[in-house]
Amino acid sequence: MKLLRVGTAGAERPALLDAGGTLRDLSGLVDDIDGALLADEEALARIRAAAGTGDLPALDATGLRIGPPVARIGKVVCIGLNYHDHAREAGAEPPAEPVVFLKAPDTVVGPDDTVLVPRGSAKTDWEVELAVVIGRTARYLDTAEEALAHVAGYAVAHDVSEREFQIERGGTWDKGKNCETFNPLGPWLVTADEIADPQDLSLRLWVNGELKQDGTTAEQIFPVGEVVRYLSRFMTLYPGDVINTGTPAGVAMGAPEPKPYLRAGDVVELEIEGLGRQRQELKDA
Repeated sequence: MKLLRVGTAGAERPALLDAGGTLRDLSGLVDDIDGALLADEEALARIRAAAGTGDLPALDATGLRIGPPVARIGKVVCIGLNYHDHAREAGAEPPAEPVVFLKAPDTVVGPDDTVLVPRGSAKTDWEVELAVVIGRTARYLDTAEEALAHVAGYAVAHDVSEREFQIERGGTWDKGKNCETFNPLGPWLVTADEIADPQDLSLRLWVNGELKQDGTTAEQIFPVGEVVRYLSRFMTLYPGDVINTGTPAGVAMGAPEPKPYLRAGDVVELEIEGLGRQRQELKDA
């Protein structure tokens, strides 16, 4: 299933994109798409059954904002340097263990919402990423196979980053990762049963129409199952938590000088195979 949330920010309603591309209203079946729903197999089964009958009310998508596909996210956990090609362009050795940092849930916005360039920023960068959404509480998992069974689904994430704040201002990466609007998510949450292999998905990103990133999740150093297993040894993952699993090569930081960092007026578009497409216009904060 393709689950999404539509409407003005803070007042989104749950919806479903059916196999024919029609937007369907789920508000008569469920209150929202959040961790409680993703952990409720009976509720998900009711949605699947209703989708199969074609009886769900259709929504007019004209001018309708798409919000983040998951409400009330508990935490956003991110994996750095998780692609072989990205590590090479950064001049870094592949990490022996996953590099972990956090983004605050309030960085999450809709897939087509405005992204704000922080005040004083000179190095705002792009990163297309596969997002994993947790569906069952995960703690101390033993195997990657067990970990994948705890995944509710997948989505497109844009891990916007300010590289000066991240690298040159002391401390951890958090300064460059937690600026407002720095995590567009969506358009949909695609349930795990529709993704045959999360390690066989193409990722692409364009800036002002120019292709910048063209990669595949096959390049991940730590595959999705291993990432979830590993994280469960250090923190409890709850339904509705989001994991951004890293970006392939092609970011501005890895380009020759002068590096083409983002500015107000730029347009970024990104997509992952089977998971939909995002488009953001950048403005000054």
